[in-house]
Amino acid sequence: MFHSLEFLKRQARIAFVGSALLIAGGWPALATTIQRVTSPGGVEAWLVEDQTLPIIAVNFAFANGSAQDPAGKEGAASLMAASLNEGAGDLDSAAYQARMEELAISVSFDAGSDQTYGSLRTLTGTRDEAFEMLRLAVNEPRFDTDAVERMRAQLLASLKQAEEDPDAVASRSFMEAAFPGHPYARPGDGTLESMTALTPEDLKAQREKLFVREGLVIGVVGAIDAKTLAPLLDTVFGALPEKGSLPQVADVTAKTGERIARTMDVPQTTILIGVPGLKRDDKDFQAAFVMDHILGGGSFTSWLYEEVREKRGLSYGAGSSLVPYARTGLLFASAATRADRAGETLDIILAQFRRMAEEGPTEEELAKAKAFLTGSYALRFDTSSKIARQLVALKTSGLGIDYFDRRNAEIEAVTLDDVKRVAKRLLENSAPLVVTVGPAAS
Repeated sequence: MFHSLEFLKRQARIAFVGSALLIAGGWPALATTIQRVTSPGGVEAWLVEDQTLPIIAVNFAFANGSAQDPAGKEGAASLMAASLNEGAGDLDSAAYQARMEELAISVSFDAGSDQTYGSLRTLTGTRDEAFEMLRLAVNEPRFDTDAVERMRAQLLASLKQAEEDPDAVASRSFMEAAFPGHPYARPGDGTLESMTALTPEDLKAQREKLFVREGLVIGVVGAIDAKTLAPLLDTVFGALPEKGSLPQVADVTAKTGERIARTMDVPQTTILIGVPGLKRDDKDFQAAFVMDHILGGGSFTSWLYEEVREKRGLSYGAGSSLVPYARTGLLFASAATRADRAGETLDIILAQFRRMAEEGPTEEELAKAKAFLTGSYALRFDTSSKIARQLVALKTSGLGIDYFDRRNAEIEAVTLDDVKRVAKRLLENSAPLVVTVGPAAS
């Protein structure tokens, strides 16, 4: 995916699994029914069986994504993912799409920085046919020239739009400055030049490198039991190579302290501010999650919203996001404002960073944040598809199969001292990387 602000926020939502299980009576009961299913061939999945509706949702993630695109072939994982359901086996693109429509199923793929994702949605009556369609897309994609060209045209159109999107320009500039020479600095959707140069052979090579069983994570939710699911896992994934040969992407800490200004003829100035954050397995992550909610993640109740919008009317919204990647972590704040007020808005955001580091929140603010984060937990995700995605995120983050049972207790256990400690760790004496994109100064 392209490094837009919305993408960065999505990464945050996925990574810290701040969501709910809400099927057949709510998340506490459901969380105890997560089953670990292992196929005869050794493929593992986490299953939440729910016979309420005749629907099955499958989500999965391979352990590498666009960060493994070869230099000069940026966008290979993205174009590959877009083309996987555009013909497979004996079915060309038109036949494959027609078959999915006939079966009323959905097979889709997406490439993130650290993983390549896939999903299947089907009714129970077409279960076996649906899993066969997924098997074809995973194992026997055709990458026919006409289908690849059609997908390439769509992605090129998105890239051209991104060049005129101040959020996308700000995010790309930020990642390039924060991670020079690292794969995270390269745009996951590629450039106009690299996307144009990719060939079907490049896509085949990328699939062969990325689609291995080592690190594969699978979540399944719906009207299917473990005995039925187990052999179907082998049907789809059993023939894939056990291990791959890709080098591990190196851990990296964001380089900050720079101020970058990009000129663009747009009505407002976009401001993006970032400091090094935390990876999801850091012991301080939950405390940082609560801290970020108070700082800017809590929307209408956050410091940034109050100071930037409510008190001064400088922006329709200002907020922050804690974004953990597999190899690094970031804490972002962002806003969009009038060009002649951009400097003032930036100063206010940085002042809130300092305030959080030096003073921290009050006991009342902490209590309200924890009440919201625990009380809203079981209200966010209410479909099989969303829950399947969360099972994948849960396992990808290494949080353990019991995380849904203990998550709220971990939030409740965060103390004021914890929040103040992590605020100092992340924000004290910080020299943020600041990117602005907007009209030239008059």
